[in-house]
Amino acid sequence: MTAPQYLTVEDHNRDVSGMRYVYPVVSRRAGGVSIGINLNVNNACNWRCVYCQVPDLIRGTPPPVDIPLLEKELRQFLQDALHGDFMTRYVAEGDRQLQDIAFSGNGEPTSAKEFPDVLTMLEKVLLDFNLLGEDQPNPIKVRLISNGSLMDKPAVLASLKQLAKLNGEVWFKLDAGTEAGIARINDVHIKPESHLQRLRNCAALCPTFIQSCVFAMDGEPPSAADMDAYLARLAEVMDVVLGVHLYGLARPSYQVEAPRLSRLPHEWMVAMGARISALGLSVHISD
Repeated sequence: MTAPQYLTVEDHNRDVSGMRYVYPVVSRRAGGVSIGINLNVNNACNWRCVYCQVPDLIRGTPPPVDIPLLEKELRQFLQDALHGDFMTRYVAEGDRQLQDIAFSGNGEPTSAKEFPDVLTMLEKVLLDFNLLGEDQPNPIKVRLISNGSLMDKPAVLASLKQLAKLNGEVWFKLDAGTEAGIARINDVHIKPESHLQRLRNCAALCPTFIQSCVFAMDGEPPSAADMDAYLARLAEVMDVVLGVHLYGLARPSYQVEAPRLSRLPHEWMVAMGARISALGLSVHISD
């Protein structure tokens, strides 16, 4: 197989696995191979971020999750990734490290009613593959990549306790510091104060990073006022989070705003990262 056929950070080809729920990606933020679990197989989400790379995105919640099928797919893929030839066939040599299992996919994972049951199943699978436990030198990370919108619901909060036991962490979305900014970027109308409280709820139960996507719109970077408001929100929660994942556009959006969006210069990203770091927060930049 030639290098152009390998998975890359720009090519998240989910057809490689041929599975319904499980897919591999080379993740620039995870730093290697990430096993994705997509519970939103109908491309439904309760947010509509303008940079979203999901085609035919709709508002809504996922259909019932077929947990036995998901378990079968996960076991099959782990077997191939850990003991088969998946890495040599599809992953460039420098990226052949299995870094995490990530709940991400095509919508908000916690909107699946079966999410707590999926975590119970996942724990069993990880134990069977010796990927979990205090006796393991490098237990695999289990990451929940979430918009955080449901982290005031008792069932979701209970699942975060369970996630923490699986060497888990949450990447919680915060793209703007004002109600208008959130509406413009995420196409939802919520108060930043309420969203920060959900973030605090989350961080109290499971290790949590903030994830923020930044980009130019109509050729212009985010305004100084928008960035000041965003930094002010970070300052409010810096004592409860582990850091910030600041990332740009690696792949094209599938939303109607796509023609208006573009990547920011590396220098802009570095300067913004320095401002975040100056608050006392660790920051990881993926531009």
